[in-house]
Amino acid sequence: MTLEILRKLGLSEGERRVYLTLLEEGKSPINKLHEKTGIERRNIYDILNKLIEKGIISYTKENKKRFFQSSHPNKILNYLEEQKAKIEETKKELRPLIPELIEKFSEKKQSVDAEIFRGEEGIKAVWEDMLNYPNVYWIGSGRYIPKQQPLFFTHWNNRRIKLKVVWWNLMRIEMKKEVKQMPYEHIKFLPKEFSGSPTVVGIYGNKIVNFLFGENLFAFVIESKELSENYKRYHKYLWEKVAKT
Repeated sequence: MTLEILRKLGLSEGERRVYLTLLEEGKSPINKLHEKTGIERRNIYDILNKLIEKGIISYTKENKKRFFQSSHPNKILNYLEEQKAKIEETKKELRPLIPELIEKFSEKKQSVDAEIFRGEEGIKAVWEDMLNYPNVYWIGSGRYIPKQQPLFFTHWNNRRIKLKVVWWNLMRIEMKKEVKQMPYEHIKFLPKEFSGSPTVVGIYGNKIVNFLFGENLFAFVIESKELSENYKRYHKYLWEKVAKT
């Protein structure tokens, strides 16, 4: 098990270090954990309590001294199942409140709004938002997310197809030889002049997102009805007058 996998489980850096130490060293007292991890004793106590609450480690007492040890790895799966159940319960409680929250949100929302998203999780958040709209219009697509995050995209795309979210995809010409059309997707190809840096524009609802799929993942989302309508007209012009099948 790597630190990266434990990070995805939601464990902090300190929790990951302590857990792996117990996994490798076996039953250990607090002073040994302090020595092996380099974490200050007062912080180790907090970390141990959090891991115990998650059921990932346990402890025994011998001669009034506590010894900590990792729980059976199946406990990690149990922990994930518990978190999943909590999320589902929270969703049930939140769902009836959504209309009221949307109303309050809309009251304070400006006519033009902008947000910046960075990194893998930021990009995923934008893609999740797209599932709330019936159509997505792409300009300059290069199948970046399917290539860079295939597991996420496969799960996401299955949901898109189930929701019948339609893609109107103006793709880079170099994609013509390798691309396979997906359900609820229409594809045309832009001239080579549109190829270059890995930037993509997506239009959905009243939102326009500019993606940069370079070394640093970046998305800039603008929400404006007027601007969105202009971009949709631009997309329509490219679709009808410039792009080819």
